Formats: sequence, structure tokens, C-alpha cells
Amino acid sequence: MKKVKITILKTMLNVELAKEYGVDGLTVCPMMKEGQVFFADYAKPEGFCDEAWKAIYQYVFALAHGMGKELFYYGDWIKKPGVAICSCNDGLRPVIMKLEATEDEAEINYTSVR
Repeated sequence: MKKVKITILKTMLNVELAKEYGVDGLTVCPMMKEGQVFFADYAKPEGFCDEAWKAIYQYVFALAHGMGKELFYYGDWIKKPGVAICSCNDGLRPVIMKLEATEDEAEINYTSVR
């Protein structure tokens, strides 16, 4: 299994929807910052948002297990092998992430996986 590099590309605020549905003073995601980099394999990286992880873990799993040599969804989504562009589930203040397969082997501690 390989490590997957997760780069926070963009944090956004949907002003129109936030004005209608959000609490007063809502801003972009306070947890994730543009330019942050995380590495993952089978588990959520330390300091990574739980909700964002729920949205991307299946792509991380696929890339960590060799999908990196192929294009996602028959090439009709991303044109570069080993890359996925995903976002978290927050419709008011989404975070856009780039996931990339790496050649670095994951360091798995099997005693903690049980």
C-alpha cells in the first residue's frame, strides 16, 4: 500500500447560501488551510477534519491500493493518472482537495489496526 498526498487547494464560502442558511458570522472552514499537506493510507491523518475524511476516504483507499496508474472514471473526470480532485461535504463552506498517489510505502502498524 502506498501513501496518498492530500493538498488543500482552496477553502471557500458560498456567500449566497451562507446568508440564507448559515449562522451569523460564518466564514471559511476554520480547520483546513489552503496549502496544507497531509499524507494518508488506511487511516485519517492527524489534524484532518473528520467530515472531510468521510468525503474522500474511498478515493484515498483506491489511490493507496494502486488506482494511481489509471484514470478515475474512465478518464471523463480527471485527465491525470493518480490524481483526484475532491471536496468535503460542507455545502456552505466547502474545502477543495487534491489527492495524489505517491511511490512512498505506507507504514502500517498491524497491532493498532486490529
